Amino acid sequence: MPRLSIRHVTTYRYRRPVSFGEHRMMFRPQESYDQRLIDMRLRITPEPVDLRWIHDVMGNVVALASFGQEADTLTFDSDVLLDHLPANTPDFRMEDYARSYPFTYGPEEMPDLARSIERHYFDPGHEIDRWVRRFLDSDGETPTGQLLMNITHAIKESFVYVGRQEAGTQDPITTLSTGRGSCRDFAVLMMEAVRALGFAARFVSGYLYVPDHAGHIGGGNTHAWVQVYLPGAGWVEFDPTNGIIGNKDLIRVAVARDPRQAIPLWGTWTGNLDDVLGMEVSVDVSEIALDKRRYAAV
Repeated sequence: MPRLSIRHVTTYRYRRPVSFGEHRMMFRPQESYDQRLIDMRLRITPEPVDLRWIHDVMGNVVALASFGQEADTLTFDSDVLLDHLPANTPDFRMEDYARSYPFTYGPEEMPDLARSIERHYFDPGHEIDRWVRRFLDSDGETPTGQLLMNITHAIKESFVYVGRQEAGTQDPITTLSTGRGSCRDFAVLMMEAVRALGFAARFVSGYLYVPDHAGHIGGGNTHAWVQVYLPGAGWVEFDPTNGIIGNKDLIRVAVARDPRQAIPLWGTWTGNLDDVLGMEVSVDVSEIALDKRRYAAV
């Protein structure tokens, strides 16, 4: 079980002191059977007059900061230490009825999955539908796991990664037509594609661990990928940017049915438009060597 250190620093710079409204942060990784939070420290400069923590509608941990003074620099510095248990192979131990596509979710699951199945973007020309149906076997049944793996790898191999700095995500039809996008764009494209087939899918925001020689794309910043709900296997991770199936090297922070619900940092400020000098973001994820004897005693 690797122990990982995550340092995430975001700095906003202004030409002159400005005032700040409330800022909303999603930096704290989810605690689960495959990742265990050991410690987290959050330093904000200037120091907020109030910092509180809540759970949002999806159960994600959100920090809310309020400020009482003006400043020309605003910095959010998050340090996280966690144990991460990667799965070496994807877990496709699904219920028998879900092993082949198409299938229908059970009545006990459908009320909770319905909004995650709904399409969130217009596709008037059915371009996404046509693209994703190329992965279906012509005999009418397609192995479910293989179908989702093929979609994941097709995006990785056929699209060009571009580290966009603009806020938000591209419309998935734009990503499909240009063949280019960021990790957020690829996640939204895959999410809409599998929803077109009737799967429940969620957007995931988090971090990517890049071991030596791994060749992963998306390190040095926050990362995004997709979860698809499979009966019997639960929510399974698919990273179309890197072709990762399962949780290996992926550290979840927030899950949402829409990417706008999982923005890592969002807030407001008051001043002139030309006061903005820019924003700097750095993310470093590294493994910490464990003293096995000390760790066993913890």
